[in-house]
Amino acid sequence: MIKRILPLIACTILLASCQKENNQKENPFEIQKNKIGHLTNTIQLYQLDSIYAQDSIVKRIAGDEFLNTSNQIEIFDKKGNKLLVLEAEHEFDTTSTIKNIEVIDSRYKTQSGLAPKAYFKDIKDHYPISKINNTLSSAVIFIDSIGAYVTIDKKELPSEFKFNTDLKIEVSKIPDSARIKNFWISWDTH
Repeated sequence: MIKRILPLIACTILLASCQKENNQKENPFEIQKNKIGHLTNTIQLYQLDSIYAQDSIVKRIAGDEFLNTSNQIEIFDKKGNKLLVLEAEHEFDTTSTIKNIEVIDSRYKTQSGLAPKAYFKDIKDHYPISKINNTLSSAVIFIDSIGAYVTIDKKELPSEFKFNTDLKIEVSKIPDSARIKNFWISWDTH
């Protein structure tokens, strides 16, 4: 009886350790709802130093009229490539969570392949579009299912939209080949 139970116990332990190993091998560049790489919507600013211990963190302070920035935290990899720009929910509070993330590096992507510099077709084929705003220079496309919004330069749109913010931009009017200009993740904590 013991000879039969021991192999069963050994297999169970082996399977449990494999499961634990697979869980620890999360993709450091995957974008999901409320998660991007190792960041989640509950991470506090003081935790960034340990999350990005192998990378560089650069903090910009609000009020620098030359940079025209709010409190932003830029994350660079070891090679000096900018990965992300983070904006805190509350300024000067190390227990604050992250409110907005600008995704810079194209290695960050969703399971369906949506990434910075991707094409409108990548959005249209895989995500419901919540709304489209027409601004002076861009179409802002909201993708609520992943908590993201992207911009497409109006140069990529038909000419009737270039100088008119009153026209409603329909999904059918945006060419599949229109390239994403900016990619943001927004974590609304309210």
